[in-house]
Amino acid sequence: MTRKYVIYRRVSTPSQGESGLGLEAQDRDIALFLDNYSDTPFEVLATFTDVLSGKNDARAELQKAITLARSEGAELLVAKLDRLSRKVSFIAALMDDPALKIRVASMPNADAFQLHIYAALAEQERSFISLRTKQALAAAKARGVQLGGLRDATMKRNEAAREAADAAAQRVAQIIIPMRDSGATLARIADALNAAAITTPRGKSWAPMSVSNALKRLAA
Repeated sequence: MTRKYVIYRRVSTPSQGESGLGLEAQDRDIALFLDNYSDTPFEVLATFTDVLSGKNDARAELQKAITLARSEGAELLVAKLDRLSRKVSFIAALMDDPALKIRVASMPNADAFQLHIYAALAEQERSFISLRTKQALAAAKARGVQLGGLRDATMKRNEAAREAADAAAQRVAQIIIPMRDSGATLARIADALNAAAITTPRGKSWAPMSVSNALKRLAA
């Protein structure tokens, strides 16, 4: 029996969609899943793409993808869980739909329960980070700090650091994900990266903790 998939991709901004950078990363992860984890034979029925924030669940292309997957008995395949939504309630509603099955390329062996837990933890982490940022800005304002310049500079530094770390994680994804899925320890994966002369974003050797951080980024 042929396994059927409907692929859904999402980027948050038009610039990401035009550059192809966000979409290329998603395409790569989806191809990795199909080539290494999918039952065969398989068929990709269609690919739908939205250029909208994950906070907006009223996305036309997502609804088309869901409708097609339901009608064809296909699995809705995304590169990462947050491509579907950043709201755990929305993701939970989709997973509760008996006519729809969701597959996440970066977590190929995760079941519905595990995906639900991950979505809840990710939402909790985002809420904590938002609260921490607001409190830090309030404390700075109370000290008389001009927030505009400080906030802009901090956001630029943080964004640059995130992009560098994300890029580094993507570079080693095809090494560390299969090794981890096969049961390799974090230390063994770090040794393999160091043996291949691959450095961390800061140009240092890999350690178990840095491997763990990269895996978390790839799963986020």
